[in-house]
Amino acid sequence: MAFQEDLSPEGSVATRADDAWVTLVWNDPVNLMSYVTHVFQTYFGFSRADAERRMREVHERGRTVVSTGSRERMEVDVQAMHGYGLWATLQRSGE
Repeated sequence: MAFQEDLSPEGSVATRADDAWVTLVWNDPVNLMSYVTHVFQTYFGFSRADAERRMREVHERGRTVVSTGSRERMEVDVQAMHGYGLWATLQRSGE
């Protein structure tokens, strides 16, 4: 019976939630759109078309999701974006 208690749904949900994080890049008045596109291509490996689409989303909607994964990985991506001079944050996916 103890084995079944260790496999409770709460434990499974907590594990999945820990892996459900996103990196957001926010609009700013400093960086050129071409530079943001370049960063997205360089760091994330997006195609030019995908990088431009995400850049336009930042410009028009104020933010875009650039990566999804574990909290630790998203922290690395946020720090990398800061290194490029972009405003980025992380949050739980779906919030």
